[in-house]
Amino acid sequence: MTVDPAKYIEFVAQTTSRPSTYFQDLGNRLAELEALGADVPKMTTAALGITAEAGEFAEIVKKIFLQGKPYDEANIVHMKKELGDIMWYIAQACMALDTDFDELMAMNVKKLSARYPEGTFDVHYSENRKEGDL
Repeated sequence: MTVDPAKYIEFVAQTTSRPSTYFQDLGNRLAELEALGADVPKMTTAALGITAEAGEFAEIVKKIFLQGKPYDEANIVHMKKELGDIMWYIAQACMALDTDFDELMAMNVKKLSARYPEGTFDVHYSENRKEGDL
């Protein structure tokens, strides 16, 4: 299937939400969320920071795995520092969502225990999740 790039751009424009397209709509949506109790600044900081720092961590792993970067103490420390940065942004998300690391870990254990009833990873359950298993 060949897709005309100009038509693809038009398709993307048609399938983009108004808050993603218009600043005023974005401002209105953020104000609605703030009124509902969402901590928009902290959630924004967390979302952008987690993805940026995860990319930095992945970049080091990519270079070690695929480009011959040494797996040495300096690069291990670098990866740990990036993970620390990720933790900082996760703490921002915890503040925004009025939770803590303990609650997140407990929720994760509960979710994965339900997904893997035998208590260990199983590709079948990984690929065939029950409804609601996010």
